[in-house]
Amino acid sequence: MKNKYITASVTALLCVAAMFFGKKFLLKDYSYKTIKVGFVYIGDAGNAYTNNFIRAQIELEEALKEKIQTVAKYNILESDCDNAIYDLIEKKCDLIFTTSYGYSQSAKRIAAEHPEIQFCQATGDQANVAPILPNFHNFMGTIYQGRYTAGVVAGMKLLDLISKGQIARNRAKIGYVAAFPYAEVISGYTAFFMGARSVIPEATMVVRYTDTWSNYVTEKKCAEKLIYQDGCVIVSQHSDTTGPAIACEEASSKRGKTVFHVGYNQSMIDVAPKTSLVSCRVNWAPYIIDACKAVLQNKAIESVAKTQIKGCDATAGFEKNWIEMIGLNTLIAAPGSSEEMEKIIKQFKSNSIEVFKGNYIGENPFDKNDIWDLRTPFPENKSRSAPSFCYVLRDVIEIK
Repeated sequence: MKNKYITASVTALLCVAAMFFGKKFLLKDYSYKTIKVGFVYIGDAGNAYTNNFIRAQIELEEALKEKIQTVAKYNILESDCDNAIYDLIEKKCDLIFTTSYGYSQSAKRIAAEHPEIQFCQATGDQANVAPILPNFHNFMGTIYQGRYTAGVVAGMKLLDLISKGQIARNRAKIGYVAAFPYAEVISGYTAFFMGARSVIPEATMVVRYTDTWSNYVTEKKCAEKLIYQDGCVIVSQHSDTTGPAIACEEASSKRGKTVFHVGYNQSMIDVAPKTSLVSCRVNWAPYIIDACKAVLQNKAIESVAKTQIKGCDATAGFEKNWIEMIGLNTLIAAPGSSEEMEKIIKQFKSNSIEVFKGNYIGENPFDKNDIWDLRTPFPENKSRSAPSFCYVLRDVIEIK
């Protein structure tokens, strides 16, 4: 009988121990694990695009603290991307974020050489293209949502100016400083235009390309042409400097022009307090934090950063705080702009707005035979995180 009790006691202790250690492994308790995370940046904190990634890096460091160590490479030319990535590999990084589209080819090639390291490419489109690598990922927020919402604010301002007799209805013209004729840029300015047209259907748009992402002088001169030559009353941008905002501020303050600005990546109120209406940006932090949590837990990144896209790609919008509206200038925005913004954001969160839709014909600037009739809505960001709408709307958007 005594031996029976001893056996039962030992068995119970073994079961408790098994439950304890088994639970620990089943719950994937990696409290002991740390990782090193590398970032490759096209610019530095002085560049609004890069600064948004730096902000995300800081949020990551605050969120995961002693679990991670970060290493960053700044002002890396696309031609020097290989060296920067290899340097991060030599520094024993477990996860590397490459943050410029031009890094994509290098990052994917090196990812194939180092399957033990996870690579996350922002704004890229190669993750789900053969050869598909389980350690190479793309990510980007659905920025068209922010562009559309900013366009609504712009449209409300145009309508406000018309109602006050400051401009005629036929002067509801929007200008856009665009970096390159890429799908990302075309999708952005079309979404902005659609937002404005949802308020004032007569609005038209003039787009001027700078052929550069970040040149203050070029961007400012481009905005000045939109204001003085093209007669634009609202000027927005897909470029990285404050040049367009300052051009609007100077045109208003020094030349008495009726013109307002809508920004990107940063609030422009500090440099254009009398003309900056609102801005939008991609918030990179949610994905970057989730990706690091996944690596810490030995999980697939997309299983933690859950989105609707299949494969090694991820995107989200207002519903997961991947897109943010910033710098609404309530001193000059049309009455009700804040409330209307919140209404539009709620509609995006409930998936009740289709942006690329209407009685329009879009033509691919690279293939005249590629036409999209927007009476059939275009499903942006349904199959990849990088924007894919690449159609210029006939008759209502003019390219210069």
